[in-house]
This record gives sequence, C-alpha cells and structure tokens, in this order.
Amino acid sequence: MGWMKDETGLEKNAANFVPLSPLSFLKRAAQIWPDHEAVIYGPHRKTYGAYIERVTRLASSLVGMGVAPGDVVATILPNIPAQVEAHFAVPACGAVLNAINTRLDVDTIAYILDHGEAKVVLCDPQFLPTLAEALERMEGPAPQIIEVADDHAGVHAHGHYPEYESLISNGNPDFQWILPQDEWESIALNYTSGTTGRPKGVVYHHRGAYLNAMGQIVSWRMVLHPRYLTIVPLFHCNGWCHTWMMPALGGTIVCCRDITAPAVFDAIADEGVTHFGGAPIVLNTLVNAPEEQRRAFDHVVEVFTAGAPPAPATLAKIEPMGFNVTQVYGLTEVYGPATECTWKAEWEPLEGDARAAIKARQGVAMPFIEEAIVTDAALKPVARDSETKGEIMFRGNGVMKGYLKNPKATAEAFEGGYFHSGDIAVQHPDSFIQIADRAKDIIISGGENISSVEVEGCLMGHDAVLLCAVVAKPDEKWGEVPCAFVELKDGHEVSEADLIAFARQRLAGFKTPKKVVFQELPKTSTGKIQKFELRTLAKTL
Repeated sequence: MGWMKDETGLEKNAANFVPLSPLSFLKRAAQIWPDHEAVIYGPHRKTYGAYIERVTRLASSLVGMGVAPGDVVATILPNIPAQVEAHFAVPACGAVLNAINTRLDVDTIAYILDHGEAKVVLCDPQFLPTLAEALERMEGPAPQIIEVADDHAGVHAHGHYPEYESLISNGNPDFQWILPQDEWESIALNYTSGTTGRPKGVVYHHRGAYLNAMGQIVSWRMVLHPRYLTIVPLFHCNGWCHTWMMPALGGTIVCCRDITAPAVFDAIADEGVTHFGGAPIVLNTLVNAPEEQRRAFDHVVEVFTAGAPPAPATLAKIEPMGFNVTQVYGLTEVYGPATECTWKAEWEPLEGDARAAIKARQGVAMPFIEEAIVTDAALKPVARDSETKGEIMFRGNGVMKGYLKNPKATAEAFEGGYFHSGDIAVQHPDSFIQIADRAKDIIISGGENISSVEVEGCLMGHDAVLLCAVVAKPDEKWGEVPCAFVELKDGHEVSEADLIAFARQRLAGFKTPKKVVFQELPKTSTGKIQKFELRTLAKTL
C-alpha cells in the first residue's frame, strides 16, 4: 500500500474553498477599477462602479417580483446593455438565465417558456408582438414581462409593462448577492437551435462558466483592459461566455445592436475595439464592404471566428486589413468555443493559401477541456493521418450538465464517458482537428464521401461568390450529387457553367457540383446557413 499520508484537519473550509462562479469577476473588477469603462452603447457609458450597482438593483428587483433561487429568468433582447447586465443580475439572485434567440418563431418561444418555466421575461419592444402571441399559446402559467426600451436605436417602450430603467432605479443598491453554495448549481439555460424537432435545453453550471471564461483569456492571449465588441449574439452560448470573462480583465464591452460593416468599422475606429467574435459571414461582410463604409485604424483586431470553417479566400483577404483571425470551434453543449487553432511559430513564414489552410483547422482543446479527440464508433481514437474520419468527442469541465428534463437525450450525448458532438472530422499528425462535416452534411455520391465544406471552400475562392452552401441533391445514377446554392456579390456575375468549370479545375470530378442555384441563402439568427431548408429545396430541383 505504501505510506498513507495523514490528512486529518486538511478538510475544505470557508477559508480555503469557494465555489467557482463568474460572479466573482464583477465583484473584483468593481473594487479595482470602479472608474474604468465597463459597458458602452452610444450615450450609455457605464463605469464598473455604475455597472455593478445596476446589476445589483436589477437582482433585487427580480427578487421583489418573486424570483427565487433556481427559478428561470428569460430575456428576448439584442446585444444591448440590459442583456449584458442580466448575465450577472440573474445569477446574482440565485436564478438561472435563459437568453432566448430573438429570431425564433412564436411556437418555439412558447415551447421554451413552458419547458424552462420562466418566471420573468425581459423583452425588447421590437420582439414584444411575438412574445405576446407566444404567451397566448403557452400551456403553463405566463411569465411576468419587463419591457426594455432602446431609445438609442429608436425602439421606444409600448408602455404596457414595467420598464427596465424605472425598475432598476427603484432597486436596492445594497442587495446582498445570492452566491452559489455549490459550483454545480445552474447559471444558464440555452436552447439549441433545433434544426430538427424541438430545441433541447442545455444547462450550464457556475463552475463551467467560470473555467470557460478563464480558459479563453489564455487561448486569446488577452491582457488587461481589452475592448470587446458584442457581435456574437448574447443568446448564443451566452455570447461564448465573453460577457462573464470581461470583468476578469477590467475589459470594456462595446454593445452593438445591428451587425453591419459600418457599425463594426466605427466601433473599431471610434471606440478602439481590440477583440470580437463572429461567424465567417461577419468576416465576409467586412471583406466585401464598399470603400465608403470602411474606417482606418492602427491596431490589430483579434478575431475569434466559429460557426463554420472560414473559407481560405476570406482569411487571405481579411488579415491584411488589420485583423488576426483565430478559428475556434464548439457547440452550445460546451459553453461555446472549446477548441482553438493555436498558432505555432513555425507557421509564421506561411502566406496566402498555405497560411489560410492551417487557419481553417478547428485545432486543439482549450485549457478547460480535458480532451477533444476524434473517435470511431467504438470510441477508439482514429489514426492521426489527416484522412481517417470520425466523430469529435469532448471530455472536461467545460461540458454542460445535460439537457433539461431530458434524461434520455442526456444519456445518449454522454455515452461512453464523452460528449458526442455529431461533427465529423479528421485529426492531423500534430493532433489538430479539422472538421470534414456535420454528419448530416456529408454527401455520399456513388459510394464516395464528399465533404460539403471542401466544395464550399473551393467555390468561395471565386471572386463573384459572396456566400455558398453545398448540399446533397438526389440523383438516379449516383444516389446523390453535390448541389451548390450561391449568393453573388453586388455588381458581380457568373454563370452556372462557369462556376462548375471553376470547381472542376480545383476538385476531383465527383466532388464538382452538378447543379448551381443562384439565390439568397436562408440563415439562422447567428448567421449560420440553414442547410436543412436547402436540402428540402434540392429534392424538388
């Protein structure tokens, strides 16, 4: 047995063990930097001293409305200060934050409010009509509503419900936060976009939110006082935990309601934005912005991109504009980003396509993830040969508690001691992961597997293409063949035959799209292209 250590008297106690929670970051920041800018939105410019007071008043007001620890408080808000404040105020009264996607349909919102049993909803006037209709379709008791006007954007209160600012002004600035007794307590409830069937409610704990925020600081090589632009919707994995992360560094959050090229360039030039996250579609918007919408800036802006692999053509164009792009990858179930394409010194000499090809990888586990690996069906790691495909699996402290009220789906997701991502990838010899496709996006043509991501990356290299999505089209001979849906840039033209010829020069014949359809692509609220809609359409062609 060896020597047994005597650990009598070395138990956990109040002095040496505190449940981890991102709430501690804001308390600390307000003590150190009370006069430093914390949240900016047009004329709304709040220091950490003012920010924590607003959060505290909101928390006390929620308690006054009957919100008890463990209750759910929902928001239907764009990226405005109230949404940022709710990320701290809701957990500060012991409750669980359910930030709802603002572009969901009435039925889905009704389902989420019923399933999550929200006690209160904070809602922007723009989305009140949808919410009002959702309340009528609910089966359970309706939540109370707080209206959050956005006068800066010209979105004024309807006046039917208590208004956010008056609620805050009447709140108690001395309210004592209700901190978690156990770091496993829930902090947030996020519903997956649910492209098929009902969305699932992903539950986060305080510990995971704390560790994810801390780990991304390391991954993003951040130092004190970053200035972060909210492009990732805060209802999307809680804005990838970035709202919780900022106070740890005394950072400044620059809110952005409508994501347009002028808004992003103005924020960088006028507010000195140093960091933002966003889908490749956002990078594309910047690359293709007309000259008159651009602004000069003299610092490098660090960008985390995720949601789909950025096309090498986009990466090659955006980096010379003053952006350093790091690809990250994750899912709602892992608090947002969980892997990163960590850059290595030996890649520095690479340029153009060679550089972009490395940057298009999803990379390696972030520090709070124990393992991110690609496995076969038996959960054995695949060969690291850049070719053998398997499913990406996660294990670690940055993985969700599970799906709310759905033990069956939770057990399936965690089978074998790993979280099953549903994403198909290869692993390179240096362990870096690269997604081949979502399992449902692989096109199997005459027995050959075709990665839709590869075909899309090729077509995006054509100068006229703004966006494209490749899906399977049923085919009598081959079973299915690649069909490309393409959105062109303004003032550019290209024919179907030209694009197919362009692809044939760069891809194996069987991977070349057999049909090209020019149209606007259907997108989710986070900018992801809705391939399931295109798959349905392809069946009718």
